[in-house]
Amino acid sequence: MSVEYSGQVATIMLGSGERFNAMGAAEWRSLGEAAQSLAAQEVRAVVIRGRGGTFCSGSDLREWEHSAAGDVQEIFATIEWALQAVEALPMPTVALVEGAATGAGCQLALACDLQLMAESARIGMPIARLGILVPPSFANRISLRIGPSRTKDLFYRGTLLRAPEAHAMGLVSSCVADHEAEPELAELLALWERLSAASLRAAKAAVDTGLGPLSQPARDLPVGPATDAAEFGWRVGAFLHRKSHPAQPL
Repeated sequence: MSVEYSGQVATIMLGSGERFNAMGAAEWRSLGEAAQSLAAQEVRAVVIRGRGGTFCSGSDLREWEHSAAGDVQEIFATIEWALQAVEALPMPTVALVEGAATGAGCQLALACDLQLMAESARIGMPIARLGILVPPSFANRISLRIGPSRTKDLFYRGTLLRAPEAHAMGLVSSCVADHEAEPELAELLALWERLSAASLRAAKAAVDTGLGPLSQPARDLPVGPATDAAEFGWRVGAFLHRKSHPAQPL
């Protein structure tokens, strides 16, 4: 992960382009630290995107295969801390979603103010296949956008939504043709450049303040058990060592 600057825009680049930019605990920690650093800087906007044409497939499950339940729970706490650090950024943020945004990668895209999603990209939370227990904060990021029934259906099915469907239901803010993703991002950033930075920050703060009574209680809860103790180990092992389509994201 790295932070790159172009004028008054900071871009957080995720991963190396390998393993669909799945991130280990150290990388999630670096993301949170980068967000906290950017919060104190005079940048007009923050872009979050992944290298290699993929946003982020969530956590690197190789760290989890032989981990104790307490270790996985600690990783979840680190991920949630990083997500909240992104949400706390005072300036406008946008996720450029290409390839896939799954699991914690989906949560990261939703932690941004806007999601500019390429038409062929996929987004979702297919975590039930691993025996991961959904924390309230994760569920809340989705249900505040698409409602409780659709959120439950998304978790129950483990569906990966294509960009047009995700946009139609309000999960992401925009869907564009793959070849238009970069021009659309450039146009959005150019628009923000022409507007008052103070007004943009105030608009973000006003919306977030209004949503606070709905979002904050779930964020304040302590991180509970992260996995199904009876099944998590063999499910993660089976996923990591699957022989069919081994290069597929979670």
